[in-house]
Amino acid sequence: MKIGMAGAGFSCAVIARELAEQGYTVEVFERRNHVAGNCHSERDPKTGVMVHIYGPHIFHTDDEEVWNYVNRFVEFKPYVNRVKATTRGQIFSLPINLHTINQFFGRTFSPKEAEEFIGAQADLSIVDPQTFEEQALRFVGKDLYEAFFKGYTEKQWGISPQELPASILKRLPVRFNYNDNYFFHRYQGMPLEGYTTLVERVLNHPNIKVHLSTSFEREMISRFDHVFYSGPVDGFYGYDIGRLPYRTLDFEVFRDEGDVQGCAVMNYCEASVPYTRITEHKHFSPWEEHKGSICYREFSRACGPDDIPYYPISHVSGNELLEQYQKRASSEKKVTFVGRLGMYRYMDMDVTIRAALDTVREFVSYVGRK
Repeated sequence: MKIGMAGAGFSCAVIARELAEQGYTVEVFERRNHVAGNCHSERDPKTGVMVHIYGPHIFHTDDEEVWNYVNRFVEFKPYVNRVKATTRGQIFSLPINLHTINQFFGRTFSPKEAEEFIGAQADLSIVDPQTFEEQALRFVGKDLYEAFFKGYTEKQWGISPQELPASILKRLPVRFNYNDNYFFHRYQGMPLEGYTTLVERVLNHPNIKVHLSTSFEREMISRFDHVFYSGPVDGFYGYDIGRLPYRTLDFEVFRDEGDVQGCAVMNYCEASVPYTRITEHKHFSPWEEHKGSICYREFSRACGPDDIPYYPISHVSGNELLEQYQKRASSEKKVTFVGRLGMYRYMDMDVTIRAALDTVREFVSYVGRK
């Protein structure tokens, strides 16, 4: 069978590799001049720092199969994501932990005392939180919500936290100890040679042919027995009934000597600061030494027709337009929609790879039954 792939990010790369190893002939079409999608990384020619061109990506997972899969292709170095936050004239540690709580409230709580104190701050009248704001108020109370979440969320998503689903906040932990590791996951790390090298090696197989700077068009479907499409699902249909809402990012790049901010990620939580965070990329590779430094100020805004879509937007009220596109997509016989854009669903890298592996197994099983 001859398989077509629209996109060369993790979704299509993993599917392509798995099918190629089973004897399928695969062609990958990528409209950009590089693979790895928004995970693309490359060396900054001025500083030598490995830069996450479309914003930082930290690999973290509890999925042992996924962890072993990526380690087949590149070496991963241990990396712990420790985020800082600027709000109300001070710098705090995220996620909210015992140090954050004691610093913010000017206390010296023990873990048990802190848990009781935050429990007293919580709005327990909210029995079944449906929105981001309701979840936050029940979770941490008004003071911490307004200091760390409200303004940042408004900037990131461009809508009120009252319109976002509670599930977004459920990904953010609160700890009653001094653990400032942003993630709970068992496996965490960074690819030594960058994400682009990782994806290039996944795609390096004699049964795979990659076409860069080449968009996949719908009329090309007839050339293949099946197509896996990782572009925007509304784009597949030419946006004929409207565009789905996405957020995009703008980056203001600046360079300096030495250590600029002392950490990889500094969030700016207040709505009065126009950017959401500053990332200093040398800190994503702590095993390297560089005299110079390159930083990104990150601005979030509504995605226009010529912009790169980053984040699909979920509303509490649902999305009728999405339902219409998904109904059409589910009826396609020769096309499977994959990835964050094809499925219109926020997914971390490990979840994307897991979904790709599962998709391959389902496809091969289905072909075998025909």
